[in-house]
Amino acid sequence: MTLSLSIAVITRDEEQRLPACLRSAAFADEIVVVDAGSRDRTVAIARNFGCRVHEQPWLGFARQKQLAVNLCRHDWVLILDADERVPPDTAARIGRLPLDGAAPAAAYSFTRRNVFHGRWIRRCGWWPDRVTRLVDRRRGRFSTRLVHEQWLADGPVQPLEVSLEHRSFNGYADLVTKMQRYSTLSAREMRAAGDRARWWSAPAHGGWMFFTTYVLQLGVLEGFDGFMIAALNAGGSFLKYAKLYELQRYGEAE
Repeated sequence: MTLSLSIAVITRDEEQRLPACLRSAAFADEIVVVDAGSRDRTVAIARNFGCRVHEQPWLGFARQKQLAVNLCRHDWVLILDADERVPPDTAARIGRLPLDGAAPAAAYSFTRRNVFHGRWIRRCGWWPDRVTRLVDRRRGRFSTRLVHEQWLADGPVQPLEVSLEHRSFNGYADLVTKMQRYSTLSAREMRAAGDRARWWSAPAHGGWMFFTTYVLQLGVLEGFDGFMIAALNAGGSFLKYAKLYELQRYGEAE
């Protein structure tokens, strides 16, 4: 490394996936883990790996990640999720970057290989899935969105042609869990922004999402996994607008 590098990870009940993430991040000068009340061995695992651990009740994705970045000792921070891995070639590429005052970018982005059922899904909108993850924390911040939070860089973001590996889902049940959680957050965010839904919004958006994922993004070529990803993408879109319509008519459930 030209200069020191921190890695920031947020966790909650990640004892299964965290060890592989931390092993892949061992090239960094420090790893900061912000844990949101794990009930398993996540915190013990992080401490055994030599991470600096901060325990913080859940603040939401953006605020939790911003806290992790703020707790880092070094200005350049690689932001990881517990279900992500840094392949050796990506770690080597990061090591060759000029991470100092002469850095040509305020942040760097990576493509992300989404692995499901042991194989890389190249279609369904899952590739190249570019994400901004290596940031100069002095020149940016996280957005305040409830879901799909993004790093907002105060300067150019330079794309790197190396990848992170993403192993977010063990099976279809995990896709369903994410669909349920994210559709709720998205509906709340849309309502706060003043968006409106009609009775037909949910089926229209759900149907279009299935067609987009399965046909336009060639999910049909990914076999049954492609069909399920398309179906659950459609379900997430349907539920987002259905929940927004519900909020408009009935408000938050007591």
